[in-house]
Amino acid sequence: MATATDNNLSNLKSAVAGLEQISENEKSGFINLVSRYLSGEAQHVEWSKIQTPTDEVVVPYDSLAPTPGGSSEIKNLLDKLVVLKLNGGLGTTMGCTGPKSVIEVRDGLTFLDLIVIQIENLNSKYGSNVPLLLMNSFNTHDDTQKIIEKYQNSNIEIHTFNQSQYPRLVVDDFLPLPSKGRTDKDGWYPPGHGDVFPSLSNSGKLDALLSQGKEYVFVANSDNLGAIVDLKILNHLIEHQNEYCMEVTPKTLADVKGGTLISYEERVQLLEIAQVPDEHVGEFKSIEKFKIFNTNNLWVNLKAIKRLVEADALKMEIIPNPKEVDGVKVLQLETAAGAAIRFFDKAIGINVPRSRFLPVKASSDLLLVQSDLYTLEDGSVIRNKARTNPENPSIELGPEFKKVSNFLSRFKSIPSIVELDSLKVAGDVWFGAGVILKGKVSIVAKSGVKLEIPDGAKIANKEINGPEDL
Repeated sequence: MATATDNNLSNLKSAVAGLEQISENEKSGFINLVSRYLSGEAQHVEWSKIQTPTDEVVVPYDSLAPTPGGSSEIKNLLDKLVVLKLNGGLGTTMGCTGPKSVIEVRDGLTFLDLIVIQIENLNSKYGSNVPLLLMNSFNTHDDTQKIIEKYQNSNIEIHTFNQSQYPRLVVDDFLPLPSKGRTDKDGWYPPGHGDVFPSLSNSGKLDALLSQGKEYVFVANSDNLGAIVDLKILNHLIEHQNEYCMEVTPKTLADVKGGTLISYEERVQLLEIAQVPDEHVGEFKSIEKFKIFNTNNLWVNLKAIKRLVEADALKMEIIPNPKEVDGVKVLQLETAAGAAIRFFDKAIGINVPRSRFLPVKASSDLLLVQSDLYTLEDGSVIRNKARTNPENPSIELGPEFKKVSNFLSRFKSIPSIVELDSLKVAGDVWFGAGVILKGKVSIVAKSGVKLEIPDGAKIANKEINGPEDL
């Protein structure tokens, strides 16, 4: 006798078959994902079986062998590499339209500009041919195609492909939103970056790269300014024939929710907070017990991707993401690329310096990377050695600074923050040029008051609530 789940799936299959906007691969991939979700297939972690990974499993970066010295050896290494940036996200959370990767980060250069400059420099210096792949979503594809035209004279091959486009599911009856007449972009979603592996294969890019002799892909978020090609890591993976490597870095209090690597039933795997039983969440957030977290900088062997995709073996944990579209409750089912680690042979983590994790998620991050705390060298953001504190200052900006355009208009120039420990800004605050901030600074304008910090002001360990405090 058919169950409600069987009926849901049967009705869904019929409805999805009629969606002409997506390919057969996308239809089958979506049905496969929903079937797994409805079957209740979930990976339950038995807390008592969790083990802390050894240095063989999570390798300390400092223990990696030095990069080979000769430029011909380095060229041979680089010619096995492809760089892939996850470029599906929009800049909406920072008040921008279009792909997030075209937000200007520093000196008039965007995320994408910096990525291209970095790879151009490698190719020029060593005579290598490292291509750049951009995985777009249907949200970013058209804009990205126009933007990359400006790089056509560079010495770098740029390829784009789209990740899957899946229909949002209406919670009430488990039917796709587009089959109910919602055919605009709001009817669809990109199913998370775990989709990078099947999409790379379905696009034909995977076979093309293998035929060119490429062996490894370095996958990273386009907004992580620290995710630059690292020859020591690449050399280690090739030497040890590791199929998968996740870069992890020590947790700070800001990272307590980040996924961590564990040894579990003789394999290495990612443990996310959503998988943790309620009674162990406090322990999971503890920096003492789970010391590292996933940066989402991933190095993966291309032949291994092909083998696992063709065997339909990459069954990562499903992340249900509830949303609402014009009052209709919908569900997005997503997967994460980091969760694939447990399916690959000889998978490892490498415990890298914090400098390889510098994401720009909000205007407070922009303040850091546009300040004198960093300089630009060959497209890479380099930390100022004058700062003695290994951690960056904590910065909290009020909603007046949320949109990039508002953020930029409120600073005549970005303040000096080399000696800053923490900054809190709220209310109608405007900064003059050449301001220097040190120690712990709080600038909170009273409601209805415009607070202007004058040019050249030096503020150290101070709370400011009005002009009288300056």
